This record gives sequence, structure tokens and C-alpha cells, in this order.
Amino acid sequence: MNWQIETGYNQRSQIEAQISRWKQVFSDRLQARDFDRQIAEVKIASKALNRMTSLGRAEYERVV
Repeated sequence: MNWQIETGYNQRSQIEAQISRWKQVFSDRLQARDFDRQIAEVKIASKALNRMTSLGRAEYERVV
């Protein structure tokens, strides 16, 4: 377990999970063509994702 602390494995894992959530919610590509609008799109999306994360993750149940 010490190697995880020394290498920062847990933080990297959390970042990869957040990127996966980003792709699931917002797609894996930007819609805007202009660079300034891409920056605005990323700021809006990241603020929304951070807000969703702060509210807590959803609890999923299997429907039979």
C-alpha cells in the first residue's frame, strides 16, 4: 500500500474516474469551433461537473 502513496496512484485513479464521468455526461469532444468558445465551453462543463460531484453520486439499483 505504500507504493500507492509514494506514486500518487489513488489521486491518479480519482482523476481518471472524473475524466470518465466528463466523457459520459458531456461527450468526448467539444462542440465549439472557435478557440475562445471552446474555453468557455470547458469552463461551463467543468463547473457543472464539479457541482454534480459536490451534490453526491447517484445510487443505482438494478431493475428486474
